[in-house]
Amino acid sequence: MKLATQERPRGGEAAGPEDGGAAAAGPLPPGAAVGGVRAAGELGLNRSEFARAVQLGIVRAGPPAPGGAARYARAELERVRAAEGFPETLRAQVETVAGAGAASAVLGIGPTRFTRLARCGHLTPVGYRINRYRAVVWLYLAAELREFGERRPALLHGGVTPEDRELMARGADLRPRRWRGRHVELLLGRTADLWERAAVLASVLPEEELARAVPDPAERMVLAALGPPPPYGHPQIPAAAAVAQRLLPADQPDEVRWYRTSLDFALTGARAQSNATGERGPT
Repeated sequence: MKLATQERPRGGEAAGPEDGGAAAAGPLPPGAAVGGVRAAGELGLNRSEFARAVQLGIVRAGPPAPGGAARYARAELERVRAAEGFPETLRAQVETVAGAGAASAVLGIGPTRFTRLARCGHLTPVGYRINRYRAVVWLYLAAELREFGERRPALLHGGVTPEDRELMARGADLRPRRWRGRHVELLLGRTADLWERAAVLASVLPEEELARAVPDPAERMVLAALGPPPPYGHPQIPAAAAVAQRLLPADQPDEVRWYRTSLDFALTGARAQSNATGERGPT
């Protein structure tokens, strides 16, 4: 069986200035697709805002260019622009704050309380960056923080719940796990192809667990080839990248079991697809 794969941009979830989107600023024919830079400009977003919109599925990428760079259909940009309240609503959807200080200010609480709430799993990061001290700085959607404050005011000003007290006593930090769950869910929402869905699930399993789940080296090569690129903002500097890399694989036994079971289910369908088409990989 042959491997059917498609090229994809590496190193981030939305194409950057190098994707050629800034070229040819003149009028485009109806139905034409544009690169990430031009798409961001037409939506009134900067690069990071546009990347977040793509990550969240607010802006959907079309078929990639021959070199693998992401492209965005004119109809898709018009759909986003036609939404009520554009562009203010769009900017509000992708507004992001970094770190406990900025996030706690949105909620009107202190950074210590915010960190406790985040570590106990009440808030889900949307991304991360690694600062110059090689510490993880979690990113949060401002709109989600405001919604949480309106929905759970007692947690902002009341005492510590018994559940949170138990988590704190164990030294738990659910931020990486909560981020991984969101990351996987968003990636799965972008594709219906069974092999690509399996590759997403495989990407968060530790290597030794993946080897047990997929003993066939050829299948593991397929999954690796189809695996998602690093999240937008994943550092390129080796020392910082090593810190960020530790956030990607599941690290708790029950979490590993969940992704392993999900991968087994996805592979059952993917293998059946291969048997029907004679190809190993997306069709």
